[in-house]
Amino acid sequence: MIFVVFHKIGLATFVNETVAELKAKIGDDKVVLGLSGGVDSTVAGVLLHKAIGENLYCIFVDNGLLRKDEFESVLDQYKGMGLNVKGVNAKDRFYDVLAGLSDPEKKRKAIGGMFIDVFDDESNQLENVKWLAQGTIYPDVIESVSATGGPSQTIKSHHNVGGLPDYMKLSIVEPLRALFKDEVRRIGRSMGIDEELLGRHPFPGPGLAIRILGDITKEKVRILQEVDHIFISSLKSSGLYDKVWQAGAIFLPVQSVGVMGDERTYENAVALRAVESTDGMTADWVHLPYEFLAKVSNDIINKVKGINRVVYDISSKPPATIEWE
Repeated sequence: MIFVVFHKIGLATFVNETVAELKAKIGDDKVVLGLSGGVDSTVAGVLLHKAIGENLYCIFVDNGLLRKDEFESVLDQYKGMGLNVKGVNAKDRFYDVLAGLSDPEKKRKAIGGMFIDVFDDESNQLENVKWLAQGTIYPDVIESVSATGGPSQTIKSHHNVGGLPDYMKLSIVEPLRALFKDEVRRIGRSMGIDEELLGRHPFPGPGLAIRILGDITKEKVRILQEVDHIFISSLKSSGLYDKVWQAGAIFLPVQSVGVMGDERTYENAVALRAVESTDGMTADWVHLPYEFLAKVSNDIINKVKGINRVVYDISSKPPATIEWE
């Protein structure tokens, strides 16, 4: 396994050998890479850029399920990194395929299928594209359907794990497939990638679709984006963000009675989730200060129309998973 060799030969040697292997494997072909703004796809992009330079074409898709203002901020982040990045607004296409779906696996598969369609459309605009690159890492693989026919049980499918449909004439290249998240960060740090980007919390490929329990609507996405923005911004302003491995908010499929002023309300509830981990395989819930949780709860209820109750998830992995879906 690559991650065993990685610790034996050192960071610089691993990077140099990986770049050489990618050069030999890809040659003069063109590669299209789906960037997400996260650590995994960014490190994969920089490795590939070192190997094939201008033959790497990066695409960042706005699937309508990103965090608040993330599409614009991620594109800005990549400026100056030397990567050739194209932003694609595909919100409506994703909302259309998600309409009426509430089952978590069906949502994941619909999103994965649409990502493939979007990348196929974009790659067809380029000549001689032979490869689709992905930032798949080892936890993604072992939580998904076994691609090797092994006995491991499926926990959840990942939209970037598995084969491509026959109509998409691209081969897959995944330079990080055998690595864990902490190893990916160390490799990125050794290549000089900005620390702020490397320190970003993991964010699921299907985005807020799997943090909205039940069916997806634009209004639910809007509400969850506002809640998530308050939570993450508060973690940063309180100096807690870097002490948490992953944090986010979950839109619950329940409504509850509340009181706003002199009026009775019957509105939505959200759960906040913050965990500490090293590789995502196991995780413990973070004991955030009561004063912090009280302030965030008040801010969310007072500032986000449609929410009147906030709860905090104190489940660890296992038995729970980090994401609710």
